[in-house]
This record gives sequence, C-alpha cells and structure tokens, in this order.
Amino acid sequence: MTNKYQTVLPTGILAGIAATLLVLGANAQSSFASVLYAASALPILVAGLGWGNRAAIVGVVTAAVLGALLVSPLFALAMAVFTLIPAGWLSHLANLARPASELGGPDNLMAWYPISDILLHLCGLVTVAVIALGVVIGYGPELTGQMVDAMTEALKSQEPAFTPDPAGMEQTKAMIVLMLPLVQGGIWVMLLFAAFYIAVRIVSRSGRALRPREDMPSALRMNRHAIFIFLAGILLTFVGGIPAMIGAVICGTFGAGFLMAGFASIHFRSQGKDWRVPVLVLCYLASMLLLPAIAILVLGLSDTRRTIALTPVRSSANPDENKN
Repeated sequence: MTNKYQTVLPTGILAGIAATLLVLGANAQSSFASVLYAASALPILVAGLGWGNRAAIVGVVTAAVLGALLVSPLFALAMAVFTLIPAGWLSHLANLARPASELGGPDNLMAWYPISDILLHLCGLVTVAVIALGVVIGYGPELTGQMVDAMTEALKSQEPAFTPDPAGMEQTKAMIVLMLPLVQGGIWVMLLFAAFYIAVRIVSRSGRALRPREDMPSALRMNRHAIFIFLAGILLTFVGGIPAMIGAVICGTFGAGFLMAGFASIHFRSQGKDWRVPVLVLCYLASMLLLPAIAILVLGLSDTRRTIALTPVRSSANPDENKN
C-alpha cells in the first residue's frame, strides 16, 4: 500500500503533462483537433481508474498549471472544464462501491456504481460545458448568421452565378443555430465515453483496476430518468431563443447517450449469431443517415436499465473507495 501511495504523485504529474501535450497538439493540428482534445482525457482517466482520486486531482492541477504557464489562464480553464474535470469525475464515479447487502444483495459482495449512471453524469457535464462555452463566445443567431454569410460569400467567389434565395438563407440560419450545439454536444459525449472505455481496458490489462471490467454490450444503457431530460430538451427547442439553444444542447448530449445505448443493445442482442458482423457493419454505416440513427436512438430509449457490477469483498478496503 505504501508503494502505491509513493506512485500517486508522479503518476498524477505524468498524466497532467501528457494531457497538456495532447491539448497543445490539438491546437497545432486542426485536422485531428477533436480527437486529440478527447484523447487528453485518457491520461487523467487512467490515473484515476488505476491510482485513485488523488492521482486524478494531481493530474488535473498539473495540466491546468502547465496550460496557464505555456498559453494562458483562459486556455487552462477551458481545458479543465471541457475535458480534464469530466475525466476526473468519471474515474471517481467508476471507483465508487458499497456493500451489496445495502442494496439487498449478498454480504460477501461489493456493488459498483452503474455504467448507466456514469453515462448520465457525462451527458450532464458535457451539457453544462457546451452551454458555458456558448455564453463565453456569445453564441447565438448573430454569430451563426455571420458564419453562414461568410460561407455564402466564399461560394459566390467560386461560383459568381450562385444566387441564394433569401427565404432559404433565413431557414438555413435558423437551422444552423440549433444544429451546431446539438452536433457538438453529441460528438463530445461519444468521444469522452470512448476515452473512458479505452482507459478501462488499459487499466484492466495492467492489473491495477479498482473496478472490475464489465461487458459493455450488456452494461451500457441509459438511466430511465434521462428520458425525461431528453424530452424536456426536445420541448425547449420549440420555445425559441435561448431556451431553444439550450434544448438543442440537451438533445445532442443525451441523444448521444441513447444512441450509444442503442448500439450496445444491438451488440448484446447479436452475440453468438452468425449474422452478427454484417448486421453490425450495416448498422454503423446506416447510422450516418438520419432515419437509421433515429431508429437506433429509439432502441436505446426503449431499453433503459441500471446494471450493477458485483465483485467479492476485498480483504483490505481501498481508501479511494467511497459509498455511492
């Protein structure tokens, strides 16, 4: 146990350095910026899942300090809010456990925080982060209108005969102002959960995992309470103005959660089937279109549950385990 404590500080510092380098790489390489930004959560997740909360906190603080020194305090704050703090919180939730007897289970087992609740927290965190970003940059119809006008002027310079219909332009601007936060929130949820999944596999293979590795096709579902939040987001989009933009963010983040749950359900239902591979390939390719993606999302909406992983009680309790 002493050796583990001695490695917490250097592990956290290395995780923070790695996260900072990945974010700086994202700024330098715009082609893979989103992937590199999401990958910056991976070192913090690995540190938290394998070495506990202290290592994750040290990693977040180290990355924030480096970001402030190398770039700016605003850069460090954005990096922490959008990637590092969510990563640290996810690793904290994943390490939460309580005696299964408190939930009506056997006395000799521990119950771990459900994956469905972890995904619910992730959707909520990304929702808050995207809304905060919108407030900071002044996102709204004026900003998106300028973007659409700039794109139109660029098209006109290439095709002088191009004359957009004014009514069509207004419809496009109204659609873009809702589509951008919806897409951004959804993609960010999926990228961060992918980082969480990869970190779980890395830590499990290393033998340092505090939490048992679960079968994602059977465990990855959304909490049933998320349905009401998702429906509230849909209703807000019809209100207009700022509530509509907030609703679009909620639809994107929680819709991404239900979409991933739908894919997990397909993986689970196709296990052991001869047609598994071609059907999965077809589903992933078809999900690039709107209607098939909605069908998979509805499948995720129809299968909401909390799957709790159980493991034997360890002889010595880990100090980073907390009751959920």
